[in-house]
Amino acid sequence: MPPIDLRSDTVTKPSPAMREAMLSAPVGDDVIDVDPTVVALQERISHMLGKESAIFMPSGTMTNQIALRVHCSPGDEFLCETGCHIYNYEQGAFAQLSGLVARTITGDKALLDVADLEGTVRPDNEHSVRTKLLCIENTHNRGAGKIYTLERTLALCGWAHSAGLITHMDGARLFNAAVASGTSVREFSERFDSVSVCFSKGLGAPVGSCLVGSKAFIAKARRARKLFGGGMRQVGILAAGALYALEHNIDRLAVDHAHARLLAETIQQCKGLRLADGLPDTNIVIFHVDKELGTAASFNESLNKSGVLAMAFGPQSIRFVTHLDVDREQILQACQIIRSLTS
Repeated sequence: MPPIDLRSDTVTKPSPAMREAMLSAPVGDDVIDVDPTVVALQERISHMLGKESAIFMPSGTMTNQIALRVHCSPGDEFLCETGCHIYNYEQGAFAQLSGLVARTITGDKALLDVADLEGTVRPDNEHSVRTKLLCIENTHNRGAGKIYTLERTLALCGWAHSAGLITHMDGARLFNAAVASGTSVREFSERFDSVSVCFSKGLGAPVGSCLVGSKAFIAKARRARKLFGGGMRQVGILAAGALYALEHNIDRLAVDHAHARLLAETIQQCKGLRLADGLPDTNIVIFHVDKELGTAASFNESLNKSGVLAMAFGPQSIRFVTHLDVDREQILQACQIIRSLTS
């Protein structure tokens, strides 16, 4: 039997129907002219998120970094949660590519609140960096897929705008947040100046993210995309996969969330394992391994040998991520393997 791959929701492969949509997509040159399928994707996602315009890029790292670059100037500072993706998993690109400074703030269970941000905007004088931007990640990867509720996002954006800051949301898994909470992606995005969404995670497309915002912002983002090497030619082939994902794979995210809960409930029953932050909100499960069972690396090796692929997420932590390429039968099999390794 092939392994049950729970390392990430980025391991999904396009379905036959998605491949067919990609194969038959009309294309053009998206750099010197237009690619009609890319245009269709950009128009659809900007409408869904309630913004004026959008731009397709190869990755969420690029959409995030271009958002930071366009919103800020060299020497500016942005605020973000300590465990967020932009700070931990993008090579400090904000510093390397755009000359920006990150100020990290530790939230409660990885989520920021207005009280955490009070007093973080630096005074406007020649001795300090300029605090310019607030970044929020929804859902929060290192926070085990925790959701920023609509009430909290509205409060955070309200605080930021009243303090003169711009707001950006890393919404790589925003559709997971929407399906799990019953809040639309438009409602989540409404108060943010820019939003990045990813198609190659739970939605199951092979490649790509979009950045959305005002027409003026996206025009600047297009110039930055060219600078960063993200201009692509007949990229409608990839955009078609993203369009198919938007049409067919949003509502089914609830299945992934149910599977994550099954894994979490099994972990709760196993001696020597402990959930990091309670039952999952969405499709990410992070759990701690007691030292009596070994390190995360050694326990993960045992999982791998037993047919479950996971990711060591720290010295004593392991992450599971559910997705459309793992069905209920495989999840139940994974639960049985977890029990066998701790009995």
